[in-house]
Amino acid sequence: MKFASIDIGSNAVRLLLCSVIEDGNEVLFKKNELVRIPLRLGEDAFITKKISEDKIVHLVKTMHAFRFLIEVFGALDYRACATSAMREATNGNEIIERVKNEAGITIEIIHGKTEAEIIYSNHIAEHLDLNSSYLYIDVGGGSTELTLFSKGKIEFSQSFNIGTIRLLHDKVSKEHWSDFKETVRNITKNYRPLKAIGSGGNINKLYKTLRKKEGKSLQYDKIKEYSEYLSTFSLDERIVKLGLNPDRADVILPAAKIFLSVMKNAGIDEIIVPQIGLSDGIIHLLYEKHINEKVQF
Repeated sequence: MKFASIDIGSNAVRLLLCSVIEDGNEVLFKKNELVRIPLRLGEDAFITKKISEDKIVHLVKTMHAFRFLIEVFGALDYRACATSAMREATNGNEIIERVKNEAGITIEIIHGKTEAEIIYSNHIAEHLDLNSSYLYIDVGGGSTELTLFSKGKIEFSQSFNIGTIRLLHDKVSKEHWSDFKETVRNITKNYRPLKAIGSGGNINKLYKTLRKKEGKSLQYDKIKEYSEYLSTFSLDERIVKLGLNPDRADVILPAAKIFLSVMKNAGIDEIIVPQIGLSDGIIHLLYEKHINEKVQF
């Protein structure tokens, strides 16, 4: 079985093409291809509250290309979800209609809570110690989703309007940042010791850069040390000397700031990076939907 997911984020738009292989009681999710286009919708949405015509045109073209890729791949089903940038854009609904009419792709604008639930649907908790507590941290361009689960049960889940694009453009007030840190301290104080699970493009990049083997965690001190190292380079130097992509070079430091802040205020010294996110969660839900439909028949 083949499925496709589209994640329309504040920093980039992603298409994940995935094969689902059933082997007895085991189900394997194999990523065939991930296409990422850095449209930066959040730069418009968080500053002017409206996505510009230029970015709309690029989004429509991207969705058109994605539709053809989905058809060629032979996906049974797809789902396209738009997050923080489209939530805040005053012309978000108009864009959805335009994409549907011109590119043939149906987009859902999902709330922060739904976003957190989809990310959690990756079932990562099933592979962890059921007697321990974990804080799932997903950092995007426009928002950060936190999900706290203990002994396999969700105890807290919330989306915060704090993301890398917002920080980059000074769109997070000191009061909001302070409230965020206080919330993290309050929700985690009764769940110690606590480990973190991180998702999002930036923590994945940090994970790969620090050359950690799959299944290993990143230490707070290592992330802090590397963040301080990155800050000694200018934006151009991060691109030319360190080889970071231009759309990653400017947001990786704000992302590190968010992860480090959450970890510090939650008393967490290590973070597990399974390299999954919203796109993967959508695939899991599409598969479950397909199975449920088969059972009904």
